[in-house]
Amino acid sequence: MPIIPPMSRKLCTRFAALAFTIILITSCGGNPPPRITPRGDAYRQPVSRNPEPVRVAVIPKTPPPAIKGESAIVVDVESGRVLYAKNADQPRAVASTQKIITALCVLDAGNIDKAVTISSSDGACQPTKLGLKPGEVYTRRELLKVLMVKSANDVGRSLARDVGGDQESFAGIMNRKSVSLGMRNSNFKNPHGLTEPGQYSTARDMAIAARAVYRSPLLHSFTSTKSFNFRFNNGQTRLLENTNKVLKTLPYCDGLKTGTTDASGRCLISSGALNGRSVIVVVLKSNTPNIWTDSTKLLRWALERPPAGA
Repeated sequence: MPIIPPMSRKLCTRFAALAFTIILITSCGGNPPPRITPRGDAYRQPVSRNPEPVRVAVIPKTPPPAIKGESAIVVDVESGRVLYAKNADQPRAVASTQKIITALCVLDAGNIDKAVTISSSDGACQPTKLGLKPGEVYTRRELLKVLMVKSANDVGRSLARDVGGDQESFAGIMNRKSVSLGMRNSNFKNPHGLTEPGQYSTARDMAIAARAVYRSPLLHSFTSTKSFNFRFNNGQTRLLENTNKVLKTLPYCDGLKTGTTDASGRCLISSGALNGRSVIVVVLKSNTPNIWTDSTKLLRWALERPPAGA
């Protein structure tokens, strides 16, 4: 067999490649062969031509109002962005505002319509009580609504005992819940907020908890309730009015929770929604003449004022 010279061998190789390309193009109907897509491209998601708009928290272009409360924070509900803060990480007593942690823990326990039998130990607290009697039976749902609207301490104790077995065990549940939410500077020792050594939280931490409550349709419906008639087992009813006065004075206020003790001063977590935006306002260690105006001013500043750049 004749040996093909090196140059001839190269020409033969090129001719063979050219012939293969012509045959391939002909088999594709005269069109170039399809491009082979790398594996990475095959799994690439197509880019939407009309992506969903991203909601960005807006900061008012006007300076925030002066308030009497010693700690405060304003947070956009949707994004969690802090719009205003004043001593927001200062640990302090937060009184009954911590009942929102109690509510979240009860909700986590599930079986919201489970019957709760009232015990004599549930009434071992002061000063705000509903006056439940041992042996009476109510659902967790009924008691939670009272807890959020009227802030009754005996109701908080009954729920804590039912869910945790006793007050101390339930406090452990509260602390684990707060850690899971990202609250980094809080320690709870009871379900109602009456003063105890070593019990504290911050405006920032309470805003985190308030966002969780706001996102719960059930709890949000309770915190926004202005008043309702509670029916006792004996058939008697009692009108319970929400302790949050801003609910009745500011049309777009829609919650959340009050609190007051000598140690904490007057505290209020309030929420509001206007023009497609929602905010949480936490004011701690204010006083009786100013707690409502402090919160109202911050809600109005956050929701009524034009955003920066408008």
